[in-house]
Amino acid sequence: MSDLLAIGLDYGTESARALLVDVRTGEILSQAVQKYPDGVISEAIPGTDVHLGHNWALQNPEDWLTAAENTIREVMQESGASPEQVVGLGIDFTACTVLPTLIDGTPLCELDNLRDEPHAWPKLWKHHSAQAQADRITQLAAEEKQAWLLRYGGKVSSEWLLPKALEILEEKPGIYTQAAYIIEGADWVTWQFTGNLARNTCCAGYKGTWHKKEGFPSPAFLAQLNPDLADLFESKVAGPMFGPSQLVGFLNAAWAERLGLTQNCAVSAAIIDAHAAAIGSGLSGSGAMFLIMGTSTCHMLMDEKEVLVEGISGVVEDGIVPGLFGYEAGQVSVGDIFGWFVENAVPAGYQIEADQKGLSLHQLLTEKAEQLNVGESGLLSLDWWNGCRTPLVDADLTGLILGLNLKTRPEEIYRALIEGTAFGTYLIINLFEKAGVSISKLQAGGGLTQNDLILKIYADVTNLPIEVASSQYSSALGAAILGAVASGVYPSIDEAVEKMVLPSAKVVTPDPQNHALYRDLFKVYQQLIECFGRDPESPMKLLLAIREKSNQI
Repeated sequence: MSDLLAIGLDYGTESARALLVDVRTGEILSQAVQKYPDGVISEAIPGTDVHLGHNWALQNPEDWLTAAENTIREVMQESGASPEQVVGLGIDFTACTVLPTLIDGTPLCELDNLRDEPHAWPKLWKHHSAQAQADRITQLAAEEKQAWLLRYGGKVSSEWLLPKALEILEEKPGIYTQAAYIIEGADWVTWQFTGNLARNTCCAGYKGTWHKKEGFPSPAFLAQLNPDLADLFESKVAGPMFGPSQLVGFLNAAWAERLGLTQNCAVSAAIIDAHAAAIGSGLSGSGAMFLIMGTSTCHMLMDEKEVLVEGISGVVEDGIVPGLFGYEAGQVSVGDIFGWFVENAVPAGYQIEADQKGLSLHQLLTEKAEQLNVGESGLLSLDWWNGCRTPLVDADLTGLILGLNLKTRPEEIYRALIEGTAFGTYLIINLFEKAGVSISKLQAGGGLTQNDLILKIYADVTNLPIEVASSQYSSALGAAILGAVASGVYPSIDEAVEKMVLPSAKVVTPDPQNHALYRDLFKVYQQLIECFGRDPESPMKLLLAIREKSNQI
């Protein structure tokens, strides 16, 4: 077994990463990352003068394939491993990222006559321009008391497959008609690699409104939204369902050659990146919540029972591992809030000081923010820079900082932004516990876990210990674990996790005194949620309406 290897292919928002892993020990032999040449397409379609509207976010599917080829070849070359050693390949992907294709899998955006048509391109998870469609779906489902709506916290997100498909139909019906399939990027990649079209139950359950026993929303419901939408799930989202670690097929000849592997390499069903990270961090039972902390944060946990929680992104039976109900909640903006601040709101003198100390601006601000006491700045932030996922499921909400004055320093704002995201996580924990799902600890992975201040603030705010994943590449490791199981090396995910995931790298414990102060701040945070989030006359909504009027002038 020590000669057998698996590859985890992790598709993120800005880049893709490949991890080559020893299936016996979980040792990472090599890793490679490549940024997508076109990145997140939010301004204009590459190579055209077509500009995109507000809240658009697209990607180029060719970037996904090029990144896979380059990163996998790099890890193989760097490790010196032979192609025959790689027995399994697992894929995780940001979701919901969907694209329309022809029946042979060709993305519509690759057709010459549709290259300049935005709706022909893959819509990234953070494409939020389908908010109006999401609102109509929510309203109709609520009026009809559709049971499936309650499994998603009572609201449909603009990030999901159904509103994105309806947006295409209503804005470009010709493209909707021409699309043989509307498919998750994750499933499209496995389709290219194996030649087999398979829908992964993780994306379908959490982002596609699919249920293991009840299936998708009915054609009758869809027809009320638009008569031409009625057959969406029977035709354009058709295909067999495959759960995490199930074998979709083996690399076909073309892709085995392109990746430098063999046709004996098993390819597992894909999985959402956050869910893969939960597996790669060792999450295997109830009682713990896993946070994958990066550009955004997804909150994953499992329990023996199915309950309804406000604003969750879904509860799916066997959604993470077989035998348990997997829950997902999330915050749309976390790391990108800190990035926004550093890029746009820090005085030049701080950059000079950072350069003199050999630090990044993030590191310098962290150093300064660590010296502040809880509540010392008098600042409080809402974490809605890119909308609110849980619990309000509203992409139109925006950020807020309260308490600024003429003495406010950049490090105080930086710390307040971190604390605001921690309050968002604490709110989610409270919602689960109110619904009867107990949480005794947090497990965390992702790039932000490298920042000790962030971990400390999260532990103090939530009053829970945080166990940091042993690998900083937990998503890719989770994908590699699924590839190992699909190959038959391990009979179950649990057994593979036991062998391939090392104990936590570190544990951060909360300070009770700090938590007491944070509880006072959290009460104010909750007041802001009521005023700016739940109030139908929210100032944020009024400002948005004014902005829309201004844009039409």
